[in-house]
Amino acid sequence: MKKLLSLFLLGAMLISCNSESKKTSNKQGELHKVVVQEVLHVKEYSYLRVLEDGNEIWVAAPTTPVEIGDTYYYGKAMKMENFESKDLNKTFDKVYFVEKISTTEEGLKQAPVAADPHAGMNIDASQAQKPAIEKKAVEVKKVEGAISLAELFQNKDKYSGKQVIVTGEVTKFNPAIMKTNWIHLQDGTEFNGDFDLTVTTNENLK
Repeated sequence: MKKLLSLFLLGAMLISCNSESKKTSNKQGELHKVVVQEVLHVKEYSYLRVLEDGNEIWVAAPTTPVEIGDTYYYGKAMKMENFESKDLNKTFDKVYFVEKISTTEEGLKQAPVAADPHAGMNIDASQAQKPAIEKKAVEVKKVEGAISLAELFQNKDKYSGKQVIVTGEVTKFNPAIMKTNWIHLQDGTEFNGDFDLTVTTNENLK
């Protein structure tokens, strides 16, 4: 029997806390232009100290060859506060995790942000292919007060920073990525081709 999951969400991402870091809502906007100031490579990530609109921030991307002083673009990002990198033996006050970067704005548009946290690892993110996400034949009964995924995607600005309820079926489960579990939810609805929601949780699901 298919299992259904009802989740409280903050914006489009579920907040979960552990002893090392605190996750907050996505960085506003979906296109960012930065200039690299420093690069720290580890096995799975490249930590980049960058300048964006005159502000210095840290960005973590899948391991990618980058050049100090060059300009790069990234899209959606998850902000992590007090994040400890054991590989670097360093704790970041704030770091933005992104799933790909590109040397050109057009390159980023041609390779949309992957919903799968595994996608784009250890390759040039600007050349990454969009992962195939299958739309399942899902039919779920919404719980009281819930909204559909189509409504969530259609009204991102309206729900940004707010807590909402969605009901969906778990269609994919990726455990223990950045010490949390990533799940894909679908409810059979869609808006402009968006039908799959990625959220994080400490629960083990099927």
